Amino acid sequence: MSASEHQSAERYDLLLKGGHVIDPANQIDRTMDVAVTGNRIAAVAPDIPASRAKKAVSVEGLIVTPGLIDIHTHVYGGYRGWMFPDEHALPNGVTTVVDTGGAGWKKFEEFKDTIIAQSTTRVLAFINIVGAGMLGAVEQDVSEMDPVPCAEMIAKYPDCVVGSKTAHFAGPGWEAVDGAVEAARLSGTITMIDFAPKPTRSYRELILEHMRPGDIHTHMYAQHIPLLNEQGKVNDYVREARAQGIIFDVGHGAGSLWFRIAVPALQQGFVPDSISTDLHKYSAFIPNATMPVTMSKFLNMGMSLQEVVLRSTVNPARVIRRPELGTLNVGAEADIAVFEVLRGDFGFVDSGHAKLRGNQRLQGVLTVRAGKIVWDLNGLSWPDWKTAGQYGVIQ
Repeated sequence: MSASEHQSAERYDLLLKGGHVIDPANQIDRTMDVAVTGNRIAAVAPDIPASRAKKAVSVEGLIVTPGLIDIHTHVYGGYRGWMFPDEHALPNGVTTVVDTGGAGWKKFEEFKDTIIAQSTTRVLAFINIVGAGMLGAVEQDVSEMDPVPCAEMIAKYPDCVVGSKTAHFAGPGWEAVDGAVEAARLSGTITMIDFAPKPTRSYRELILEHMRPGDIHTHMYAQHIPLLNEQGKVNDYVREARAQGIIFDVGHGAGSLWFRIAVPALQQGFVPDSISTDLHKYSAFIPNATMPVTMSKFLNMGMSLQEVVLRSTVNPARVIRRPELGTLNVGAEADIAVFEVLRGDFGFVDSGHAKLRGNQRLQGVLTVRAGKIVWDLNGLSWPDWKTAGQYGVIQ
């Protein structure tokens, strides 16, 4: 083949060969190759010749999925537990995160300029109904809960804002919830609600009377949420809320995934719509609420790998109304995660520091964000130094 013929045959910039592709959006669950041109998925097919790509990477024996979407994270200041997104997302196969209320409408534009615009990870946001954002005591100030400027800020930045958020309100009334719902209604979006029941405001009222179809209740398996009744059964009104379109999200966090609640709920078929981490400085250590470990907890509670991937890719994309994400569609932005399923004797810790034993754990091996390899744990995409010659920085 001449140099010109070889160049014309190089249709792809990157080719991931021989991995087990799980792409629930397209009902793919088998060995396939994934090709990338520029920042887009160019082909998903069996046996694409390595000669067609500038860089071909063998991922045989590994799991290839769309880049994960974590719809509950904390990547903006104010809240003292926040963390920069790239370092904690990309090594874990997460290519899209959603900050949940770190910024209110007063500080969102600073967040956009300092974090969203500066990150390799795609950063989206729920804007806090509290104008000052997630700053502690001010979260109890109902005068800060104005849905009109919140809705205006949501509508101003539809490319990176998905809706409103309320959390941590300890008062007796519905000001925070109703304010967040109204901001979402005014902006034509959704709200995410972190809720603690009080004698004056029950969980039943929240999900049946105050939330709308498409709104998200996060922390569904928290100990303060009456998901189960006194007999350990999923409450009928919870199932009724799901039938009405309420979304139930994991939001693991430091305090919101308890095996004693999650296991019986899963056994009764009450599974999450979306798996998310509520990742912050205090959930990243003892409960180890990274996305692969949180997914591994559900694997070892009995959910299949395909179902776990579904709830970490296409489902959250649909929940936040970003259907172009969470898929390996040809033409979609090339966000790809590659995992190894480790087999052995593992222990997983919940928010109450109780342990679940399991025999499989997901580990992020390689991450592609917008067509670029941004994480490569084992150097799969690079040549051995002994054969690389007098190399500089290898592309």
